Amino acid sequence: MIEVKALTKKYGDRLAVDNISFTVNRGEILGFLGQNGAGKSTTMKILTCFMPATSGTASVAGFDVFESPYEVKKRIGYLPETPPIYLELLVSEYLDFVANLRKIPSSQKRKKIDAVVERCQLGDVRNRLIGNLSKGYRQRVGLAQALIHDPEVLILDEPTVGLDPKQVSEARGLIKSLRSERTVIYSTHILSEVAATCDRIIIIDQGKIVAQEAINLMGATGGTTKTEIVVQRSSDELTQALRSLKGVRNVQCLSNGRDRIVLETEASEEIMAEIARIAVAKNAGLIRMSPVHLALEDYYLNLISGKREVSI
Repeated sequence: MIEVKALTKKYGDRLAVDNISFTVNRGEILGFLGQNGAGKSTTMKILTCFMPATSGTASVAGFDVFESPYEVKKRIGYLPETPPIYLELLVSEYLDFVANLRKIPSSQKRKKIDAVVERCQLGDVRNRLIGNLSKGYRQRVGLAQALIHDPEVLILDEPTVGLDPKQVSEARGLIKSLRSERTVIYSTHILSEVAATCDRIIIIDQGKIVAQEAINLMGATGGTTKTEIVVQRSSDELTQALRSLKGVRNVQCLSNGRDRIVLETEASEEIMAEIARIAVAKNAGLIRMSPVHLALEDYYLNLISGKREVSI
């Protein structure tokens, strides 16, 4: 549905997006993670034909964003970080205005407006001035304008910034309800939102993609895990042997009544078996092994701090 190849964007001498490539499948919700200034919004603006790239290619639903921008815009709904709303209009007036911009036929316009009002829970404020609405309702109006023409692709830039917990939960539920109906790119730096909402993440740092991973139901990345082993007798010899194992990235010794060792490793059954073999060979008195998924927060912070090389 979305295909990006060797995309680069320069602002003078500054490289905002540095030769990135990725794809997003139909019906997938992709979390686009990165610090402020990492290149997320610039990439989204290129995909939505808001600005051109310096080099590289990008296509949406088979249409090139540079050669066929009007075809791309027909298929995309875009909610930038600051919603494109007019504070002096009523909600109903604004949605009517957007429907006209999207060239929705008059015979379908009322139906389309009613549908997004219901989906975005705007019924109570339909005839109120947008300027008098709360931040949460303004975000809903912004999302409604992105959905009004039934786009195949939805691109959301920081859609929950400034919302209270209840509003965040409602926004999350709405985005999740779009799964399989639309392809969604969801930019944020709120990791709990990504874990609860997205199927896959791309992490971008200083304009480069540093990881692409699936997310499991526990909100952890699929390629890395933590394993805790509990033994009767820990020793320097044991920990050194574990550290020397291929695929072991970190070993931490803890004590809480029993000797505990936490290993950060690649997610591999072979590594688990080798850890157990070493514990037995070193006569450590292995009591228990428990795999523990690496938290998404830990994974993200390790990547952007340059602590780990990640192959894509």
